[in-house]
Amino acid sequence: MSAEPASGPTEDQVEILEYNFSKVNKHPDPTTLCLIAAEAGLSEEETQKWFKQRLAQWRQSEGLPSECRSVTD
Repeated sequence: MSAEPASGPTEDQVEILEYNFSKVNKHPDPTTLCLIAAEAGLSEEETQKWFKQRLAQWRQSEGLPSECRSVTD
């Protein structure tokens, strides 16, 4: 059996990601993203993907478009 679930991050990993998203930075720079990935035990790609999806969820919950667009759109 593999220790890594195919469905995504574990609860502990999500807790680390959520903490960084809500308390630290919703838009981490590459260095911060690398540190978060290392702390959570995920790849940088997985971490970046999680932040992108989480940001879209947050924007939707705030009544904003899920993707950044021009104010005139």
